[in-house]
Parts: sequence; C-alpha cells; structure tokens
Amino acid sequence: MRVPFRDKLKQGTVVFDGGMGTMLYARGVYINRSFEELNLSAPHVVKQVHEEYLRAGADVIETNTFGAGTFRLEPHGLAGKMREINLAGARIAREVAGDDHWVAGAVGPLGVQIEPLGRLAFDEARAEFRARIEPLVEGGVDVIILETFLHLPEIEQAILAARDVCDLPVIAQVVISSGTHLALGTPIEEATRKLDEFAPDVIGLNCAVGPKEMLDALELMLPLTERPISLMPNAGAPRNVEGRMIYLTSPEYLAEYAKRYIQTGARIVGGCCGTTPDHIRAVRKAVSALEPPARKTVVQSPGAEPPASIRPIALPEKSRLACRLVDGRFVTMCELVSPRGISAEREVGMARQLFHHGVDAINIPDGPRASSRMSALALAVLIQQRVGIEVLLHYTCRDRNVIGMQSDLLGAWALGIRNILAVTGDPPKLGNYPDATAVFDVDSIGLTNLLARLNRGLDLGGNPIGAPTGFHVGVGANPGALNLDEELRRLDWKVEAGAEFIITQPVFDLDLFDRFYKRVEHVKIPLIAGIWPLVSLRNAEFLNNEVPGAHVPEPVMDRLRAARSPEESLSIGAAIAREMLDQLRTRTRGVQIAVPFGKVGMVLDILGGVLRE
Repeated sequence: MRVPFRDKLKQGTVVFDGGMGTMLYARGVYINRSFEELNLSAPHVVKQVHEEYLRAGADVIETNTFGAGTFRLEPHGLAGKMREINLAGARIAREVAGDDHWVAGAVGPLGVQIEPLGRLAFDEARAEFRARIEPLVEGGVDVIILETFLHLPEIEQAILAARDVCDLPVIAQVVISSGTHLALGTPIEEATRKLDEFAPDVIGLNCAVGPKEMLDALELMLPLTERPISLMPNAGAPRNVEGRMIYLTSPEYLAEYAKRYIQTGARIVGGCCGTTPDHIRAVRKAVSALEPPARKTVVQSPGAEPPASIRPIALPEKSRLACRLVDGRFVTMCELVSPRGISAEREVGMARQLFHHGVDAINIPDGPRASSRMSALALAVLIQQRVGIEVLLHYTCRDRNVIGMQSDLLGAWALGIRNILAVTGDPPKLGNYPDATAVFDVDSIGLTNLLARLNRGLDLGGNPIGAPTGFHVGVGANPGALNLDEELRRLDWKVEAGAEFIITQPVFDLDLFDRFYKRVEHVKIPLIAGIWPLVSLRNAEFLNNEVPGAHVPEPVMDRLRAARSPEESLSIGAAIAREMLDQLRTRTRGVQIAVPFGKVGMVLDILGGVLRE
C-alpha cells in the first residue's frame, strides 16, 4: 500500500518513468498529432506504456498530460477538451498504478510567452495552470510535476497555481543547456536559489541534455538548497540516422549516471526524451544495488519466558569465534561463495588452505545478489565436517516464511552450525531470476528476534522447545548507506533484538567509515569490517553497479585505471586491501575478507601479517 509521496521521499531514492512521447512515437503516432489527445481516443495505448514502465521498476508514472494546455491543444482544435484530456490522463495512470505505485500529474510550459516578453499576464498564466492542475487532482494523482520549463517566472506561476488548487507535493524542473547554465543562460547557482525561494517540495532538471551535464549541474545545486533534487536526463543528444532522430545513449550508461546522481545526493531519478522501459529497468537495478527496497520491520516482544530449568548458553561458550571476540582477539574471516553446481570440492579445498594458514572462520553468503547456488547451509556443513574450520552462515529472509526459517535454524543447530549472520537479503530483481517471488515475512530485525527466541528455548509462538540453541548472532551494517540515519536506527533495533556482533559492507573509503564509526560508538558489541580485494577496474565497476551497499570511491577507481596490465591491477588491488586492513585494525575487532575469483593466495598475502601474530 503506497504511503503519501512526501513519506516515500523520506524513505530513499524514488525512480520515475521515462519518455512517454518516445514510446508513443515508437508505436507509430506521428509528432504532428497531439499525444495527449490519445487519452481520449486510444487510452489502451497510453495504458500499455504506463504498464511497461511499471514492469521495468518505476515507482512513479507520469500522466500523459505534459502538453494538455489551452495554447498547445489549440492548433489541433482541442482547446475545448483541455479538462477532459487532463482528467482522462490522470484516471488512466491511476488505474494502472493501483495502490502500490504513485502517479505524477505532468504539467509542461504554456506554449506562449508571459509578461514582460509576451501577451499573457502573470495572473492569466496562473489561472491557466490552475485549470490544468484541477482535473489532475480530481483524477487521483499523488504529486504534481512541473517539467521542461525554460522561464523561471513561468514556473513560479505554475507553483503558485498548484498551491492554489491542492496541498499535494510539487516537483519543479527546469531545462539546462550545459552543466553550468539553464537553457536561456541563467547560471545554475542563480536558478537554484530562485527555485528554492519558490518553495516547491522538490527542485530538479529534465530534458534537453544527457546524463553527464546533469551530474555537473547537480554538483553546483547541492550546496545551495536543502530540498530534494530530481534529475531526468534525455538519452543523450538525438542523432539523425537515415532521416530519423535517434537517441543513442544505452540503458547501461544511463544507469551508471543514475548511480552517480544518487551517490552525489539526488533523491529522484528517471528519464526524459529517448528513454524507454529498458533504460528505467537498468536504472532500477542500479538503484536497488545501492539501496535495496525497504522491508517490513518486525520487532517482536519477548513473549513467554522460558522454563526456569532452561539456561541460555553463555556468549563465550557459543562458538570459537564468539570466544575469541570475548577474549579481545582480532578475528579474521574469509568469504567463500557457494558453487553454482553440485560439486563443492573447490570451495572445500580453499577453506582447507585458509584454515591451515590460521584464518578463524569461513563466511558463507546465502544466495548473494539473489543468485541461485548450492544451499549455503549445505556448503557450511560440508566445510565444517571435512575441514574442521568454523563457519559463519549468512541467513536471509528473502526465500522463506517464518515457519521455514524456524525449521531451517533448528536443523542448522542440529548439524553443528553455531554462527549466524542475520540479513534481509537482496531482492530477486537483482539476480538471475528477476521474476522470482520474494517472501520477506520479516526483515533482518525480525530474524534476529527469532534467533534470540530460539536461544532462550522458545519457538515463534513463545512455546518451549526443550534445550535452547546457542547461536552466535551477527548482523550487517552499511557505513555508506544513502540514508545513514535510517541505517543506524535499524542497527540499534538489531542490537536491541539480540545481535552480538556487526559486520560491515566492504570498506574502500576510510573517511566514510570513520563518520560511521563515530556514530556507532554507543553500540557495545564487536564491529568487524568487510574488505574486498579488487582484482581489476571491471571488478570495481561491478561492485559499484551490482553489489548492494558497495561503493568504490573515485580515487580508488583512478588507481585501478592507471594499471597497465592485469598483473598490475592485481597488485594495486592487493595494496589497497592491505592499506584498508592496516587502518581498520585500530578501529575494529576483526575483518571479513572476500576471496575474489578463488584467489586464495592473494588473500593470504593480504592477511599475512595478521595471521603470523
């Protein structure tokens, strides 16, 4: 069920749809026709475009009403149908969006000049905008989006008109010609200050330019406003290809810039002319990698008390890993991913090599990036039984309901698993089966509660289960979370629910980590840092685009770009990881280091000094 749009903005990044005109043109609607009139004569075509964008992952679809004003409809003989067209556009979008997505009522410029350059007075312009916005509100839109405006006085009248009509949030977007100026020459800084004074809910840019220019402009805008910023670029500049104007920017290129927009500080991303559902699908994947969708937060009450005869297992007795942390030892863990097939010989061999060199535990992710692999539990049991090293099993909420979770965890305890990392899990749309159904009965907070209950000898319903489990319970944290306040709030809940240690996402930026570290000083459980040895520039780009929560900063990317051979890339990646390890040793109680592409020797070389102590 959708929340009010202003609340949605506070929850994280919002993805808008792409070009409506682009899609209608692709369906054979000629540009000399009123696209907005299709709301009346061919609503099924408009509906199909909305549906494609929602399937691609858009949170918000815009009504097909951008040009549905008196002065743009007049040449088509449709001025008298302005209200009817706007109302129909809103109702079509509302029907498609349903209760789970948001509808933005699209309002473009008037199409004529206003004073002092044109014949239309300010109050007349304001009245015209009111006449366009009123049917959009009546049709059920959630937000008004004013887009592709060239003149600041004109968008001011549109904002005032929206405030006259309703209290819905307003997004005000203007057009730039470069990363430093609006289309009519106004410097970005001046325009940002003016838009901020007009007091829309969101200010932003759309149309005319491609992704790079908007990133340049965003960097100038951010210091000048506290309002959220939206960016909706074209798919580059159109090229004339055999008489047709074609936009050549690929979905992957737009997605990479969408990721940069978000990391820089934008709150809304989408597309304008030339963008299609393929572009929005790529943008959604990039956004999801940075900021997995919010999950249901379940913090359960303690419920019934266990029988007096049940004694919970003390922390030092739970596992070797727990004992080392209690003793104040610096711990080392290496992450091995389950195989895609039925043989785990390679993974068992790597675990044996790591164990012989003194690594404390093997960390096993549970279907990372929503991939289909051998059960993490199966690999964990194989490694413990055949190697003797302790494992830390990731356990996600994505694939199982709470009944299945309880069954799995009781079985894991019986099979000798003692360390669990409770994680929400990546959504299926990130993986190789994007149409798979996610469960998410609870999130990582609810899972931590469930583990704490089992550790007290109670099942989900608060009923005694006999002897309690003694899981050593860890949780994750992302120092580079886009909404760090929300990340820390959830971390506090995890600790309250029963977490006993924390593992971070991979750390590449010490300044960013230190900001996080200062914010968690009140948390009195061990903090373990994630390290990911980079093997190439492509590997770093993969992390930036595909791995949720990972962020490789530009200085690190530049070091990898300077590599002249694969061997030099490996050497640079190992050096970066060693630098991280040296710095993190004074800040944390241990490290979890990935073993990229099975390069055990590289990892042992990075850990060498620690393992020899």
